[in-house]
Amino acid sequence: MMIGADIHKSDLINGNITKSILRFALPLMFGNLLQQCYNIADTLIVGRVLGAKALAAVGSSYAFIVFITSVFIGLCMGCSTVFSMQYGAHDLKGMKRSVFSAILIIGGVTLLLNILVLIFLTPIIHLLQTPPELEQMVYDYLFIVFLGMIPICVYNFYAFLLRAVGNSVIPLVFLVVSVILNITLDLVLMLWIEMGVEGAALATIISQMIAAVGLYMYVRKYFPELCLSREDLVIDSHSLRRIASYSSLTCVQQSVMNLGILMVQGLVNSFGTLVMAAFAAAVKIDSFAYMPVQDFGNAFSTFIAQNFGAGRHDRIRRGIRSAVLLITVFSLLVSTLVFLLSPWLMALFVSSSEKEIIAIGVEYLRIEGSFYVGIGYLFLLYGFYRAVAQPSMSVVLTLFSLGTRVALAYVLASIPSVGYIGIWWSVPIGWALADIVGGYYLFKRNFCR
Repeated sequence: MMIGADIHKSDLINGNITKSILRFALPLMFGNLLQQCYNIADTLIVGRVLGAKALAAVGSSYAFIVFITSVFIGLCMGCSTVFSMQYGAHDLKGMKRSVFSAILIIGGVTLLLNILVLIFLTPIIHLLQTPPELEQMVYDYLFIVFLGMIPICVYNFYAFLLRAVGNSVIPLVFLVVSVILNITLDLVLMLWIEMGVEGAALATIISQMIAAVGLYMYVRKYFPELCLSREDLVIDSHSLRRIASYSSLTCVQQSVMNLGILMVQGLVNSFGTLVMAAFAAAVKIDSFAYMPVQDFGNAFSTFIAQNFGAGRHDRIRRGIRSAVLLITVFSLLVSTLVFLLSPWLMALFVSSSEKEIIAIGVEYLRIEGSFYVGIGYLFLLYGFYRAVAQPSMSVVLTLFSLGTRVALAYVLASIPSVGYIGIWWSVPIGWALADIVGGYYLFKRNFCR
């Protein structure tokens, strides 16, 4: 049984493979670029209006926010893989059991995590080696942001549910509205009302709350097949175990990935406010630049999962070849643009008078940005292994990539003649090692032949 009207879904099991992947991936890619605009808008306005200290405070907060949100986003991503497999197999009854199991697991984990973060926020800020002069500003920003974590979780759950059935357009629509509102509120709360970094945080959670409510109402109206009735509210032990297995492994993979980034943020903080401010701006540009390949990897995962559930192994092999070609071309193009435009991109976030901050940021972008093809392949491997019922392999690859990155960052940064530049070089090396391991295992299993 197919779910939803034709205008609300995309068929990834039939038709031209490249067109099917792109048609599904492009709204997803553009949507998450818009999601990056939430934090980029805050950073851009904070840097221009409130100065370097506020920029450093908001920027250093970003790594911790991403780490915490990666927990429930990882849970949603793992559940989405199960949804896609069941959708491909036309198992509506099983899919609804999985949806209820996912709500129980994700809702419980998110609520518990949110409470713990708010209770232990001060020790966490100290653990991140935040400079004393920035501690209160970081606390004010993070406290407000984490008050709005539940709506962010709700939005992501329903966005992943819709993407699992082939609808990547509607989450984009609600993000467009939300980002416009976010930027508007940033300007009102920081420029007009002069609320400082608290205004940036408040603008973000209000806009994301509206996206969450809108997406939930859309699913209730246009996808009643996915809405649970009273008889669906039964705990199915098999469904619960399956959802828990997939979601926990994907959550671990996402959390480990962002924990490594958080550890690197602590190392960056030890080099002082100038490096922190440069990193805060550069990492937003960096995330914005390679976010499309991450989202392409997620779209590729949905394509593989639906075809895996439908038993279409011929399309899986052809889909791999098509995806590798697309990601290679796109990554090389983005690397070229970032390398050439990095001084101008940094100047968007930092006043032109802050020449040292801009120089540090440009150095970061030109080192890491030259190797986006490495992380592009890595996101394909993550998505592939999730989709073929091997999410543990994604965890292995993440440990390879982040373990190398963190270890090298601390070793190289401790060498006086290298310093913080060693942190920048550790990133592409970690990507390359994980690609070698993941690619070897893929070819060993004969998936590409």
